[in-house]
Parts: sequence; structure tokens; C-alpha cells
Amino acid sequence: MGGFFGVASKGDCVTDLFYGTDYHSHLGTMRGGIAVINKAAGFTRYIHDITNSQFRSKFEHDISKMQGSYGVGVISDNEDQPLIISSHLGDYAIVTVGVVKNIESLRKEAFKKRTTHFSEMSHGELNPTELIATLINQEKTFEAGIRRAQKMIEGSCSMLLLTKNGIYAARDWFGRTPVIIGKKKGAYAVTMETCAFPNLDYDHVRDLGPGEIVLMKNTGIEQKAKADGKLRICSFLWVYYGYPASTYEGINVEESRYRCGAALAQNDDVKPDLVAGIPDSGTGHAIGYANEVKIPLERPFVKYTPTWPRSFMPQNQNIRDLVARMKLIPIKEMIKGKKLLFCEDSIVRGTQLRDTVKRLFSAGAKEVHMRPACPPLLFGCKFLNFSRSRSELDLAGRQAVKELEGDDKKNLKEYADPCSKCHAAMVEKIRKKLGLTTLKYQKLDDLTKAIGLPKDQLCTYCWNGKG
Repeated sequence: MGGFFGVASKGDCVTDLFYGTDYHSHLGTMRGGIAVINKAAGFTRYIHDITNSQFRSKFEHDISKMQGSYGVGVISDNEDQPLIISSHLGDYAIVTVGVVKNIESLRKEAFKKRTTHFSEMSHGELNPTELIATLINQEKTFEAGIRRAQKMIEGSCSMLLLTKNGIYAARDWFGRTPVIIGKKKGAYAVTMETCAFPNLDYDHVRDLGPGEIVLMKNTGIEQKAKADGKLRICSFLWVYYGYPASTYEGINVEESRYRCGAALAQNDDVKPDLVAGIPDSGTGHAIGYANEVKIPLERPFVKYTPTWPRSFMPQNQNIRDLVARMKLIPIKEMIKGKKLLFCEDSIVRGTQLRDTVKRLFSAGAKEVHMRPACPPLLFGCKFLNFSRSRSELDLAGRQAVKELEGDDKKNLKEYADPCSKCHAAMVEKIRKKLGLTTLKYQKLDDLTKAIGLPKDQLCTYCWNGKG
């Protein structure tokens, strides 16, 4: 998915920029980058591959060569960022987070002007950030250009533009990703994760509204375009992506996960010996479940994090499975002869979970019950780079639908209804494939209540096809 951080300071911004960007590493996959601007040297920028290395280790030597009052940093999916752009608007650095689903049609439209060209990334792909810069450059002002990009993009795009006059911050048209302003003495910051603020001494000022554009200087925040969009923030921020210490739209991630786990428990009748979370993102949900039913919360699996990255990051499925297996270490003494109930953030493909379940039974588990914190995934995300799945048939839910119907697109509305016979058959098909004793998913109504925002302000597309 990716994340970004920007700083406008009366002093040097580099230290805050370095650590603030690093606090978005849990969102990242392949690239990291930072850029600063100062009057003497102009732009200084560094970009590194962070696929198998931590952000800090790649940039800790670069920051000693950087100086400036204004800067932006990014953790991105595939593309190099920040890009340094020279245009009639002036020189600027740009970082973006989101996905441009209509990238080909926008490229063709740009080529009609016969004055546009693009650099290609590896595998012949176009850097979407470069395309977005091209859209911005077609207008007379930065704010008009950003608004043009917001309205033309199918998908989503939040962005930061580093200019000599300050940092333009813009939230995507439907607010699917958060963009949040912080303040401390002598500096302002903009972030996607508020967990970046406390240890850098920033106080949360406010969230930008959907489509809102501001210019952030070291003296204050100037609104350039009001929030004209309609909020449809990604629900998965609270289920999985968001860091526990972060808060979006006034709702903390960890507290939301406790409520989510409690809702799972309230709808359950299984009596396990212990409750556990699939680490790390299932842990908060498991705490909520265990607190609700007063059953011990324990750790029959521990996660080895010093050298193993997140399992969703590598492109190759075999490598993802290897990472998932190697980083989770079972504790047989806590498994043998026990009835285990696990909370998990979600079941995407199910390949890694199937292996985990086999290992639990091999270690002597008596029963293994699984409680995902969200409903079955039936639709591939159109708005963010949520997963590495190349096809909706990669989703465990859609695969089950195909096996039941012979067509993975048939009766999806029925399969999304937790009270239907179709839904029950789909869940049973997934349960058998995973080798679980029982499998029971969260209901969408309970999930939205646990988050705490009105349903019409949440994007729930991946579960019911309503974005």
C-alpha cells in the first residue's frame, strides 16, 4: 500500500523526516525514498530498495549529507519515489500513495498532446507517480493540477508535493487513505500514520477531509481546496494495515481491534482452552476476544522478526509461504492436547494458514478454531494495492464459490450474505480446505460497529462489492 511523511520546520527537518518516514515501514514493500530542499543546494534526494532491508539501515548514512527545512519521505510499492519534476509551475518533488486503475487510458490521453513522454520502470511498467505529475503540470497552479489529478484518477491517490514555498498535501477524493497534520514548536508534519507523532513530539492537529488540499509551511497550514469529496475510508486500516498506535478519523486502531474481537466472541459458542492471535495483526483481535469470554490469552506461536520480513511482501508465492513458515515458531508445550482458538485479521489466499494449521495438529493440538476479524474476501481491491493477488480467484472465498457453482462470479450477493445457505456452504468449503475444526467469520455489521464510523463512510468493497 505504502505511506508518506512530510516536515516543514523552522530548523533542520532531516531527523524528523527520517524517523517519521520509518514509522510507515509496516505499509511498505519494495522502495523507500526521501527528499529535502534548501536555498543553497536545491533538492537532495535518495531512493533505495528496501525489499530485504529495513528503511533505517538503507538511509542512515544518507541523512548526514542532507539538510533542509522542508522534506518528504515515502515507503512505496514498486515505483521509485520521490520524483524530482521540472515544470512551468516550478521544480518540485512528488510522492504518492494509492493505485491508478485507469493508467493506460490516462497515458494514451497524454500522448495525444504529442509533447509528453514517460520513463519506464522495470518490466515495461509506467511509474504512476510520473503520470500523476503530468496531470498536475497541465494546470496553471499546483492546487488546480492536484484537483485535476484527483478527479481523473480511477482508484485513489493521496500525495505530497515538496516545493520551494512549502509542502502541498492532498488526500484522495474519497479519503480512502488518511492524511493527517501534526504540530510541535517550530514545525508541522503531515503523515498517514499518527504513530509517527508521539516519539517526535508532534501533537495531532486534524485529519484532512476527502479531496482536501493544503499548503504546509513552517509557520502554519493554508487550505488551498476544501474537502469536496465523499469519505469512503478503507476499513482494512483498522482490520489489518493500520499500526496499533495510530488513529484515523478519531478512532484508534488497537481499541477498534479489541471491539472487533469482542464481537467475534459474542457470536461464538466454542469453549477453547486458550485464545491466541496469529501474530502480529491478529493479536489485538485476540485480546478483545479473550477479554470478552474470560479465557486465557496465550502465545502458542511466536514470531521471529529480526531477519524475516512480512510475508505478504515478496512477489513470488513460494517465497511468501517460506517467509510465513520460517518466521512463526510453534511452542509445542502450549499446543499439545489443547483446544486452540485463533483470531486472524483476514483470510486472503489461505495457503499460509493451511500450513500453519497442519503444523498445529502435528504439534499435538486437539482442536484448532479460526476466527477471522472480517468477512470472507470476495472482491479484489480496486482502490489500493491491498494484496499481491493477480486474480480474484486467488481469494479463498472466490475459489470456494467457483468450486460450488462452477463459476466464481455467480451469486456473489448471496455468498456475501452471512445469513444465507450459500455463505454457509462457502465457509464450510474453506474450513475443510484449511483443515480447521471450526471456522467462523466476522459479520460486516459487527465489523463496522467495531470501527465506529457510519457504514456509508467506510469502503467495504472487498467484502460486498460496495466501494
